[in-house]
Amino acid sequence: MEQNVPAERTLSVCKRLCYASGHFLNDLCASMWFTYMLVYLHSVLGMQSTFAGVLLLVGQVADGLCTPLVGYESDKSSGRRHGKRKSWHLLGSVCVLLSFPFIFNPCLACSANTPQWAEIVYFVPFIIIFQFGWAATQISHLSLIPELVSCESAKVELTAYRYAFTVVANITVYTIAWLLFHFQAQQDIDITDNLSRADIPLFRMLAFIVLAIGAVFSIIFHAGTKEASGTEGEDPLLAPSPSLSDDDEEASPRRMFQWRHWLKEPSFYQVAFLYMCTRLIVNLSQSYISVYLTNSLMLRKDFIAIIPLVMYISGFVSSLAMKPISKLVDISMIYFAGLLLVISFAAWVILDQNMGADSIYGAAVLLGAGSAIILVMSLSMTAKLIGEHTQSGAFVYGSMSFTDKVANGVGVIVIQSIRPCSTETCCPACIWFYRDVMVIVTGGVALAATGCLLTILIWPIKTRKTE
Repeated sequence: MEQNVPAERTLSVCKRLCYASGHFLNDLCASMWFTYMLVYLHSVLGMQSTFAGVLLLVGQVADGLCTPLVGYESDKSSGRRHGKRKSWHLLGSVCVLLSFPFIFNPCLACSANTPQWAEIVYFVPFIIIFQFGWAATQISHLSLIPELVSCESAKVELTAYRYAFTVVANITVYTIAWLLFHFQAQQDIDITDNLSRADIPLFRMLAFIVLAIGAVFSIIFHAGTKEASGTEGEDPLLAPSPSLSDDDEEASPRRMFQWRHWLKEPSFYQVAFLYMCTRLIVNLSQSYISVYLTNSLMLRKDFIAIIPLVMYISGFVSSLAMKPISKLVDISMIYFAGLLLVISFAAWVILDQNMGADSIYGAAVLLGAGSAIILVMSLSMTAKLIGEHTQSGAFVYGSMSFTDKVANGVGVIVIQSIRPCSTETCCPACIWFYRDVMVIVTGGVALAATGCLLTILIWPIKTRKTE
């Protein structure tokens, strides 16, 4: 008996670009959050290192708690008019736009005598609102991938488009930051090469510029991306039958995958751990590259814009090669190649005792390319895990994001707590401390990811309910 095979869902180039633009606002804000938040709080506002770590931890925990909840609610909602994913995306974008300006601004109600714990209380509500909005935008945007396209190569391609926009967003932030530093140096001869409170207007201006640009791209996404509303376009093979009991639903393959079903899948935990390791490498290296450049290598403050820019240009070039390579090589092998580049960066940092302004460029290229590869491939593995079970896809992405947010928050607070000195001025011990941090969060975590990847090679990603 002939079976009806659903046609493969694909998108035109224009629609792929419109889709990819939907995370641009998030990417711009994330670039500032991870690259400049710690150095802004500690070196610009003068907070103690532990207090700065607490604020970053609050943000990561809030994001981690919001992501699975948003994913669960997104899967449940109908969104018949605007689409359930796009409705959550719109809500998240509004929250980001309203809260982010207050984060990169000094406490408006504080004075010179205000204790630092009061500043933390001031920043926390804005950080929580921002992280909720960021999570809602991220999860809804990721959940659209398996709904817009069906074949694996198309998912990899759409993920690569998405990451290409991520790279462009980071390049945009670092380019604007470099220009602001450049204009600042030309206009005021009293400005030093080190970060201080005199740089507050620079970071404020940077935040307003990226929000304006991000808002434009969010409008492009909503105007150019069409999501099936309600049950429109839903695969009847995946929909639950009202005539079946829960026991019958468990026994029937290709029925709707609910959140509790994912918790019984070994591949769910494999991909979650790999995604967590990937985000630890990408986010922690991005968070500490600025302090590594200024405190360990003693470079000028404009290098906190130049070196991240080099990293993301190399990442952008790598992301362009993802689609053709993924058609020839398994995504697990491509991920392993990215890990080798990250490990090479860590080896370079630990072995080159006299690394300076010249050699840091080569190391940055390795880290940028490796980070891009493992991030694109980890997202592709997650899309592969979801497959046709798109109704609960937001829960999967939310769960993956929960592991990485909590791990990143814990990692930051641990690092900030064991920092040799807590004052604004860095002591000689910090020179080696931040070098070791960069080595551990790249090479050490990459080795853990390699171990997880080996389990995936032995037990490939699959869902037993569909066998």
